[in-house]
Amino acid sequence: MNAHDHKGPKILLGVTGGVAAYKSPELVRRLIEQGAQVQVVMTRGAREFVSPLTFQAVSSRRVRDDIWDSEAEAAMGHIELARWADLVLIAPATAHCLGSLANGLADDLLSTICLATTAPIMLAPAMNHVMWRHPAVQANKQLLEQRGARFLGPATGSQACGEEGPGRMLEPEQIVAAVFEEPARLASQSLKGLTVVITAGPTREPIDPVRYVTNRSSGKMGYALAHAAQQAGARVVLVSGPVALTPPPGVERVAVETAEEMYASVHEQIGTADLFIGCAAVSDYRPQSRAAQKIKRNAEEMSLALVRSPDTLASVAALDDGPFTVGFAAETQDVIGHARGKLTGKGVDMMAANLVGPRCGFDQETNELTVLWNGGEVQLDQAPKAMLAQRLIALIAERFHAVRGSDSAAPQTGTPVS
Repeated sequence: MNAHDHKGPKILLGVTGGVAAYKSPELVRRLIEQGAQVQVVMTRGAREFVSPLTFQAVSSRRVRDDIWDSEAEAAMGHIELARWADLVLIAPATAHCLGSLANGLADDLLSTICLATTAPIMLAPAMNHVMWRHPAVQANKQLLEQRGARFLGPATGSQACGEEGPGRMLEPEQIVAAVFEEPARLASQSLKGLTVVITAGPTREPIDPVRYVTNRSSGKMGYALAHAAQQAGARVVLVSGPVALTPPPGVERVAVETAEEMYASVHEQIGTADLFIGCAAVSDYRPQSRAAQKIKRNAEEMSLALVRSPDTLASVAALDDGPFTVGFAAETQDVIGHARGKLTGKGVDMMAANLVGPRCGFDQETNELTVLWNGGEVQLDQAPKAMLAQRLIALIAERFHAVRGSDSAAPQTGTPVS
């Protein structure tokens, strides 16, 4: 079978200038054996160790190695490659490569692609053990991991310099095994090339400097959705109320507190969004006025006047040429009835409904959802929120592409893995 004919995951293999580059042609061969399509991008240093012709022979693709390639860049070749990839794998990744990526440099084709892609990035380091342990390299590693990059190795053992220690690049079979540990992530980039804005968590509406009106939302479902959407290939902006959660790697978080701040932040981001998921538990009402100082406990009774908060979900759904919009309905009774009313009343494309109470929904590790749209309904049975989020994102992606058409994003690659 010709290497260009199959539909496996698209892996852009970056090869940088380390002696371990001699293992990279074997890595290409093993990735292709697993059904992957492999496009090799070499740095100038890599060409000192392995000829581009070697990689062309094993990949059946012309090697890309020059950002100044006039023929390729006439069509913005670095952007084309960045969008093509389901995964960027750099093996070997030298200390210089890690430093360039950590500092956001774009001084060659590979580093430029890494800045321009939304695909996950995996790095297989290879360098002298003293270099690997250097505080600068470790700081770069930590920063890249915080941004969502995944490190494969390095292994410990004898090195080309004759010394021993951590710094050897993993063997090709180990790298391939790590790449295909998450086959669903590789096979189903269902939101690739899209921007998704998600709201999560509660809002807090101040009564005075120390008190506020809020709700029981933990933000766990919204954060799980942000992670699942990012894994599905999307650029994700998470507009989050105050929660005790760490944002998923690779997700952009915008922190807000009140319903008005959430409304304003969402509308700042929504112009570039293809998809909006309103998962936050936004306060429907807020105090009419906020006391400048702490209210003292003097009177036997006190009344609190409330006014309606802005409806972020309905406002996004009402936008001309706005994004595909998904809402959440957390209800304590008549879940389906209330959800259908919100689906129609707010004008959204889909509504995910769930029962909330003392032992379900808020603050729990599991959830279950009934997902509604005009003419359709799907029940997502109780599961851990991370798993439920993956199922919901897959369903949203299916509906999005059905409604918005094939031009809405890059086509999906690979065979979905259940």
